[in-house]
Amino acid sequence: MFAGYMMWKTGDYGLNPEHPPLAKLLATLPTLRDSLWVPPLQGRNFKTEAYLGGRDWLARNDGASQHLVFRMRASVELLAVGLCLIVFLAAREWFGDVAGLFALTLVVFDPNILAHSALVTTDIGVSCFFVASVWTFYRYATRPTAARLLVAGVATGLLLATKHSGILIGPMLVLLIAWEVFAAPREERKRTALRLTGALVAIAFIGVLVLWSFYGFRYAARPAGLQLSTSLAEYAAPLSHFQSAVVLGVARLHLLPESYLMGLVDVKLMALFYPTYLLGKVYAHGQWYYFPLVIAIKTTLGLLALTGLAIFAAITRRLEKRRELVYVLVPAVVYLAIAMASGMNIGARHLLPMYAFLAIFAAAGASVLMGRSRGWAILCVVLLGAHVVSSLVVFPNEIAYANEAWGGPKNVHNLLSDANVDWAQQLLQVKEWQDRNGSEECWFAYFARPEIDPATYGIHCHALPTPDTQGLGGEEVIPATVKGAVLISAGDLSGCEWPSGKVNPYRSFQPLRPAETIDDSVFVYQRQRCCSHCRSAAERLLACSEKARRSTCACA
Repeated sequence: MFAGYMMWKTGDYGLNPEHPPLAKLLATLPTLRDSLWVPPLQGRNFKTEAYLGGRDWLARNDGASQHLVFRMRASVELLAVGLCLIVFLAAREWFGDVAGLFALTLVVFDPNILAHSALVTTDIGVSCFFVASVWTFYRYATRPTAARLLVAGVATGLLLATKHSGILIGPMLVLLIAWEVFAAPREERKRTALRLTGALVAIAFIGVLVLWSFYGFRYAARPAGLQLSTSLAEYAAPLSHFQSAVVLGVARLHLLPESYLMGLVDVKLMALFYPTYLLGKVYAHGQWYYFPLVIAIKTTLGLLALTGLAIFAAITRRLEKRRELVYVLVPAVVYLAIAMASGMNIGARHLLPMYAFLAIFAAAGASVLMGRSRGWAILCVVLLGAHVVSSLVVFPNEIAYANEAWGGPKNVHNLLSDANVDWAQQLLQVKEWQDRNGSEECWFAYFARPEIDPATYGIHCHALPTPDTQGLGGEEVIPATVKGAVLISAGDLSGCEWPSGKVNPYRSFQPLRPAETIDDSVFVYQRQRCCSHCRSAAERLLACSEKARRSTCACA
């Protein structure tokens, strides 16, 4: 939000270059007439400047009222509406009216899509424009016209301007072109190859032109007089020699904006060291099977079953539209395969484009089978109903969704972490807990501290350490014995940001049963229950942060 506001007001694209501008600019459209207080720049690392500056900017201009946040979320919600519309139109054109309505229902009630639709992030937008890019390319491939080529190019440009993973549209389109050439009559293959290759070049040119427009056709990330805290060359140094050479070569030729290149490098760097939490264990790096497990845990049983029926319909050739199936399945499979190899294992939100294509595929299978017999129709409608009910039951805590086979949202923190459970979304609910327990002293390990200060929302618990407070500050001196309630958000309880579970300061809390759970992602440990555990475990101490001056958190 802060970065988007500064883009509009000062043309500063270097404040937070880890994501392209589109979603940020859309979200902050409602602020254009506002003269908001802006914190002075302090020359810190660009992420620190954006995060902590953004924290102060939002606290000063909005505080706990949420009026400004609501306006920005309502604006970016247009991307969710666009996703639903594009999925409906694509499914209807590919597989018919029933499939269009079926796919629309699956998307509207998908808990993962619902969880991120109202947030000022890039995941819903990139899902919308992935489907739009593939669908508009299909429309060009089936009936080539200059207008359809232009639309496909613009859709691709919007995709690139939304999130850096949008560059995956390149290999997707190459594979789709290869299939088109292979499927064409032998005498038409050369002509088809030339036409579609030329179209791909034109789409790339238009797409990059659209991308540049979001940066004001300016290479430099920051306006005159300001420099990036770390140069592109310095930031790319940890990459492989080949990757670094490619980035710097593109930079020298000014083929892409500097801010966009910084974001691409940041994606690669994050994947090199980001730890993974999976099935109760912390891994120092990503695991290839992470996303298949995430799909099994975070997808409704109804959608999983409908996908199985679609696979059955395709194998038995009841679902016969081969060309359309290729356009649905190739992007989904490519996206999943690259996600599995990426090493960035922090949430089902990174699979949302795949979920959009999965909804279309499941809807296609259901529409074909429903036309075969009444029994098939009843089964498909029941599974669709199960999908809807499973989503509604978890409302409004969709971020922490897990399907019933894995124990639902109450158990998901034992299986996954980060944006699968705890994306620091619980402050209003924690404030309600505090209001109900106003006289009780409390200590709070909050996943987003210090990037967000709970005190802004009226929460006055003492601050327990998190991985980020180790470098950015914000924790308090912890006495040898603490009194009152201890609140630990799921991300801190799992230790998902530590390189090993052994250094997680809250691991001794993991076997305890919390007295209360807030939003399925903040766990409240009361003194009485804590001490009962200590007595049964021979007065076992509950270790707090070894880095917080080696103090301990003992039962009072």
